[in-house]
Amino acid sequence: MTKIDDMVLFVQVIKAGGLAAAGRQLGLSPASMTARIKKLEARYDARLINRSTRSISLTDAGHRFYEACLQVVADVEAAESVLLAGKQDYAGPLKVTAPSDFGRQFVAPAIAQFVDQYPQIQPYLHLGDRTVNLIEEGFDLGIRYGNLPDSSLMTRSLDANNRRVLCASPDYLEKHGTPEQPEDLEHHNCLVMERFGEKLNQWKFQSASGQVTIRINPALMGNDGALIRQWAVLGKGIALKSIWDIKQDLAAGRLVKVLDGYVVGAYAGDEEKVGLQIIYPSRQYLPRQVAGFIDFFTSYLSEANDQHDVLTDGFYSS
Repeated sequence: MTKIDDMVLFVQVIKAGGLAAAGRQLGLSPASMTARIKKLEARYDARLINRSTRSISLTDAGHRFYEACLQVVADVEAAESVLLAGKQDYAGPLKVTAPSDFGRQFVAPAIAQFVDQYPQIQPYLHLGDRTVNLIEEGFDLGIRYGNLPDSSLMTRSLDANNRRVLCASPDYLEKHGTPEQPEDLEHHNCLVMERFGEKLNQWKFQSASGQVTIRINPALMGNDGALIRQWAVLGKGIALKSIWDIKQDLAAGRLVKVLDGYVVGAYAGDEEKVGLQIIYPSRQYLPRQVAGFIDFFTSYLSEANDQHDVLTDGFYSS
């Protein structure tokens, strides 16, 4: 086996999340996979992977080596693509992570359309509201909300003007009234996200008259953004959501915005605009199928934005 073969295998192990899983994909036994990794570590006299009975994680040296391997593998794929350009469509694995609610509404159907066009793509979509470590967990790209700190990750903005808003169903507001100021929320049913065991119930409001923080007593609480939106649509209370998560509900009249004259937040770093972006490991070349999907999804979301912005015109509620 060449050094490049070993680098490809190492990348496969990290992306698959384990030796056994990677071995199944490559048609190698667990013993063979373990022997190959041990030989690789012996060659460089460095421990690259921390192993347990259920999972693996990268050491500091492993992180550096993985980034370098990604570059080598991408360079090889880029060189091959020069010869194969025009001869074949996108093919290969595509591992994506996205927030639960946004992912169900936009990323999942986009991947389905992409695979319809390029059947040789092998997609995997992970949905969840925790922050995923792309490199350590072997993802090709992620979709994230929030104003990200500087990092080694590359980003492509999907909507720099995204923001968080309060929303409720027309039925709920008809029964309980529409709050006119943040303090009115103390008398309403509010739907609260829980993340890593922390209640996100400190809702912050900023307007020309100043800032106020309201401590919310949750009527219902969950750790899944799609669940919070579903409860809001069912008329169970007022929810704090990204505007993108509720675009389709606003368009259909299932939800309306509440207290829209305020800048609203409950997450660290929330401000007037909360970015929505694609992130991916920093390297000069991306695998063709990953770069292709990034372009495809950017166009897909732009079309969805244009459609829903037209449809939601007139659904403002304050």
